[in-house]
Amino acid sequence: MKAVVGLLVLILGVSHGLETHCDGRQDGAQCFGPLGGTVVLKLIDRALETERYQLYKSSNKSTIILNVINNKIVTNAIKSRSLFNLVDGTFSVNNLSRNDSDEYPFEISDGIKIKEKRALRLTIQAPVSSVLLASECLSQGEKRVSCSSGGGNSLQYSWTLDGRSLTDTELLSVNTETNSITLKQHVSGIVACSVRNNVSEVSKGEEIANCGFKFINCTSNGTQISQWVLAANNTLCVEPTTTSPTTIPETSTAGNWPIMAGVLSALVLLLVVGVAVVCAQRKKTSNQPTDEQELTYAVVKIKQRSGRQLQQRAEPDVEYGQVKFSERPPPTADPTGEECVYAKVQRGR
Repeated sequence: MKAVVGLLVLILGVSHGLETHCDGRQDGAQCFGPLGGTVVLKLIDRALETERYQLYKSSNKSTIILNVINNKIVTNAIKSRSLFNLVDGTFSVNNLSRNDSDEYPFEISDGIKIKEKRALRLTIQAPVSSVLLASECLSQGEKRVSCSSGGGNSLQYSWTLDGRSLTDTELLSVNTETNSITLKQHVSGIVACSVRNNVSEVSKGEEIANCGFKFINCTSNGTQISQWVLAANNTLCVEPTTTSPTTIPETSTAGNWPIMAGVLSALVLLLVVGVAVVCAQRKKTSNQPTDEQELTYAVVKIKQRSGRQLQQRAEPDVEYGQVKFSERPPPTADPTGEECVYAKVQRGR
């Protein structure tokens, strides 16, 4: 699982091109120079004609390196690889070697008495040339990342994740002896290792992913299980893939919802159509006339004609009342039977 996505390199220069600057105007200044490179020492603001400047090597002043009197360079013991700038008061030394590491006393005088005394310490360091990263998965899914460098001395190591510092929730442990870190199981991203000293810095990043582990948290047979397991070989807290005949898996039911909805819609539509057909048929039947009608009642009045006395009631005047018929359903009993209808007959006097 090593996918290197990029090499982030920041070097202050190559061996012969590095340059550092140091302010030596304060007593006890600590200055650092790159091996094979250049150091620029700020000794004074600017050179004055009325002052004398002397720079020595070693605390016992056994060797004078630079002597400037009345704005003139009288002595420069390393003239072939150094330069003193009278305007800005800087002393540049090139092609540094480890022999240049020492204490350098500096004095300012007016030719008669010393006006100021101070000293600086110059240390020569080899620059970092390269950085290598290696990562491996541990048994519980953690990931160990190791960092090594080529060249350099007095090295310092630092780590970042996606360009920011690692947090306690991501970092399991740090080993300063092996220059390695151990990351927790869930961590992924670009891990970068930076190696630096006082004269150079080199960084390298590598994209890492988790080691295929997942965290499970469940109860199995009454036992609570909370741990990281390898996903490919996990047999704990695995949901069963088979179900009883009377049990419908939730996922299966959910998947059949569209089919069930379609069937229900079709049934409702058929029911509505059926009801509409029945209602229409009944309305049509009720509007058709029938041949058989039922006599509900009749009122008949018979009156005697005034002035005439008949011996026989052969031809009485008959007054017909209202006859009302109503529809009746077809007979369901004996088809040959007849139905009696009574009428109220009144004889007028």
